[in-house]
Amino acid sequence: MNRTDDVDARSVAVIGMACRLPGADGPDELWDLLRDGVDATSETPPDRYDVNALHSERPGPGMIGSRRGGYLGGMADFDAEFFEMSPTEALELDPQQRLLLMTAWDALEDAGRRPDELAGTRTGVFVGNARGDYLEIRFRQGLQTVTAAQLNNYRSLLPARLSYFLDLRGPSVVLDTACSSSLAAVHSAVQSLRAGESPLAIVAGVNLTLRPDEGVVMTQAGALAADGRSKFADAGADGHTPGDAVGVVVLKRLTDALADGDPIRAVIEGSAIGNDGRTSGSLLNPSRTGQVEVLRWAYEDAGVSPADVDYVEAHGSGSPVLDALEITALGEVLGEDRPSDRPLLVGSVKTNIGHAEAAGGIAGLIKTVLCLEHGQVPASLHLGTPTPEVPWGELPVLVPEKLHDLPDHGRPYRAGISGQGSSALNAHVVIRQADPRPHAATPAPDGKPYLLALSARTPEALVALRRSWAAYLGPEGPGTAHPLRDICYSAATRRQHHEHRLAVVGASHEEMAAAFDAAGEAPRRRSVPKKLAEAADRYRENGTVDWQALAGEPGRFVPLPRYPWQTKRYWPDDEREERTGDLADWVLREHARTSYDDDSTLVDVGIDSLAKLRIIVELSEQTGREVDPEELGGLRTVGALRGWIRAMEAHTP
Repeated sequence: MNRTDDVDARSVAVIGMACRLPGADGPDELWDLLRDGVDATSETPPDRYDVNALHSERPGPGMIGSRRGGYLGGMADFDAEFFEMSPTEALELDPQQRLLLMTAWDALEDAGRRPDELAGTRTGVFVGNARGDYLEIRFRQGLQTVTAAQLNNYRSLLPARLSYFLDLRGPSVVLDTACSSSLAAVHSAVQSLRAGESPLAIVAGVNLTLRPDEGVVMTQAGALAADGRSKFADAGADGHTPGDAVGVVVLKRLTDALADGDPIRAVIEGSAIGNDGRTSGSLLNPSRTGQVEVLRWAYEDAGVSPADVDYVEAHGSGSPVLDALEITALGEVLGEDRPSDRPLLVGSVKTNIGHAEAAGGIAGLIKTVLCLEHGQVPASLHLGTPTPEVPWGELPVLVPEKLHDLPDHGRPYRAGISGQGSSALNAHVVIRQADPRPHAATPAPDGKPYLLALSARTPEALVALRRSWAAYLGPEGPGTAHPLRDICYSAATRRQHHEHRLAVVGASHEEMAAAFDAAGEAPRRRSVPKKLAEAADRYRENGTVDWQALAGEPGRFVPLPRYPWQTKRYWPDDEREERTGDLADWVLREHARTSYDDDSTLVDVGIDSLAKLRIIVELSEQTGREVDPEELGGLRTVGALRGWIRAMEAHTP
């Protein structure tokens, strides 16, 4: 085996990505934001904390030095019904878990991996996270408000929730190394894949800033930017601004991804993590030695010369000390033997969206994959005068101040992503541009019809899905770039099929789009092949279709519209559904996870032991009576629960 074969055998493909970032609800929106040089930070919204009460331009103890941050819009929005949760359960669940569930599903759809086909496999889940703000908020409301439901909000449940919902049996771990957490999670996932422990890995970084505490600490430490903007490499850099982020990548061994026809967005060639040890003289001080060592280890692991790297997504938080140290370390390692006319490009997504702490590395990885796909590096914002702490004239390093094309060297672009934590844990990941996609299959003869199958969990979601597909297949839609056969093949074999279904038979993009745009039904054709007509009818009736037999030769997976989440806001400060009418009906609406009738068992509708504890508290509040847990525990059906509550209410004074 030659060296190239050896590297490819150890390499890992990024086959799917998804994110929810300030100003960007997905990778495409993130690229638009980066390309256009948008600063997505904003003033702290009131549902986080009262910034007016805490902010001071000359902050003292207990005060915060900035009014701004990078915040997700709709951070409390969630599709509880899709994930089989009752309204009460969703309300009590940390929004970090909720957003991770939806973002991971988006990433699997981007990868063309059907979640139902992953059930029972050793797929691993690796999550970088350092915050448990939602749980801490509940504790601070007083111990009398704490219930058993808070067990669901321990940080170890972040990956476990996803593994449980998808029935994944591989590693399921939280990694907390502070701001390098999500890159440490990527490194751990790569090792698991290389060792054959996991056939697939879902890697995430999750960070929601719900409390001001860390902002106060960072203000006292002089690490928070007064104007709320991270000014990487600038002479006026005075610290970072905090940011939200939920990012997910789906990883698979490169050889397996190629064999399975998966989309390959980038290739991870190597990675390394390492601690500063005692090289800095103080635990919380960054170490140039530690960073240099990890950079060298990462490129040794990748089998790549550092001089061949085109771009590095820096940790780049806006710290006047750390920025200079990082740039100098990059110049030392990646500048060696580098031609003077090919400087290393270095940037930081934190200048656009803030510092997402434990999720900052995954945000940087997603940005870097987009850079390699587009062949461009966006500007780093807020750079006026480069910091004099860096010997710019001696280092072949350039921080782009405008959109910068990557140079064509007749080889794939290469990049690195760095992360440093206050834990003194440094991480670096080395990636390369994916090889060009194979040419699309020769389009079928004009007029050949295909079956396009769509589905959703609810009728409302199916309506929304139909609309997005009408736009996707329409004249200006992205679907027009792909053969209709590949689109239909991808929808049939690479998406999970839900109970509410729609099947359309058509022979062109326009015909399919017109059907969706009109009524969502199959267009009238003079002749629909019997095989397609029968398959369409069987699919609409929730029957099983042999898609491989129907398609014949396998098609190529192409990007498709993502699932249309039907979200509602779940936040403790908002009013719960006011009790109206029958008490039993109200209890069932609040706690049942699925539809039901009187014969449904409580277990089948999701009313488990934890839900029963909640019901006991609510019934005591509503009736003023002491509720016997043993009586409730002995009930088995919805009808029995309904009758028991009504009897209790009838005997309430």
